[in-house]
Amino acid sequence: MATTMTTETSAAGDPAALPGLRRPIPKWIWLGIIFAALLPLIGGQTGLISNFYFLQLSLMIVYSIAVLGLNLLTGFNGQISLGHGAFFAVGAYVTAILIDRYEMHYLATLPLAMIACFIVGYLFGRPALRLEGHYLALATFALAIAVPQFLKYRHFEPLTHGVQGINIFNPDPPFGLPLSPDQWLYLVVLACAVVMFIVARNIVQSRMGRAMMAIRDQPLAADTMGINSARTKSITFGISALYVGLAGALHAIIFEFVSPDSFRFELSIAMLVGAVIGGIATLSGAVIGGFFVQFIEKYADALTKWITSTVHLPIHLEPWTIYGIVLIVLMYTMPMGIAGGLASLWRKIRPPG
Repeated sequence: MATTMTTETSAAGDPAALPGLRRPIPKWIWLGIIFAALLPLIGGQTGLISNFYFLQLSLMIVYSIAVLGLNLLTGFNGQISLGHGAFFAVGAYVTAILIDRYEMHYLATLPLAMIACFIVGYLFGRPALRLEGHYLALATFALAIAVPQFLKYRHFEPLTHGVQGINIFNPDPPFGLPLSPDQWLYLVVLACAVVMFIVARNIVQSRMGRAMMAIRDQPLAADTMGINSARTKSITFGISALYVGLAGALHAIIFEFVSPDSFRFELSIAMLVGAVIGGIATLSGAVIGGFFVQFIEKYADALTKWITSTVHLPIHLEPWTIYGIVLIVLMYTMPMGIAGGLASLWRKIRPPG
């Protein structure tokens, strides 16, 4: 049943994710990317969009990259992880240390953070190959708990600055571009996201992607067909960590600060929820999931206060109450995630032929 549901989710949410099916990227997606890239000129220079909203958009895109990385592991390869917040922290700290201690250019730190996270993810994935299901989830849970404490370890304080964290400076736009730092970082994050989503799409449609999904759906049959499950799982774990590490590095640059308490276990849960809500085993669902993570984190508290004051409830709602209600409603109405639900709705209402 689980295998059938996963396959149906992939087919419903993202046809390009199906094995052996290669389709060009739709024109409307390219138009959307061009429009997003022009937002600093359309909205920023005219004053229609403030720097605060560019910051929020940047964070939504960052979380989309992180959710995409987790989706490659959990959705397309079937490995459950509750610890990807640890890779997010590793990417953020690698970038922060390189900028703070070695005065490296912020863009040059991004590939180094990705490489570091790939190595960490691959090395963690190798011994975790013997674990499946909830055992693997517990192992990754331990990773998410251990990494923030590891960053506080007194012998690493010369690099990590312990509980005080690391402050870095927001980069200015190059070449004298008439953009604010928030607008420029928005364009940097958008460019990284476009590249990473195209790479992920190519991975999913390649032989590697077909091997990942074969292991997820029928592991015994995949071994019989000659697929090296151990190597594929390890590489997938490394690639997934690479994506999340890039998101962490961009997050550090945007916020100009990192500290161990910024990467608590709740971050890993938020990424997993974003992957499920957006649409597991879909690429488009990662975008929706990233927006959902940032929206819930930013606006759940404001929404609870508005409901309490407007409806005059006798009890005080907590932000997690709204979070839970939204999850329950979405799981009942769109069990395949928002991407799968929208795809199913489109198939019902589109004209025949």
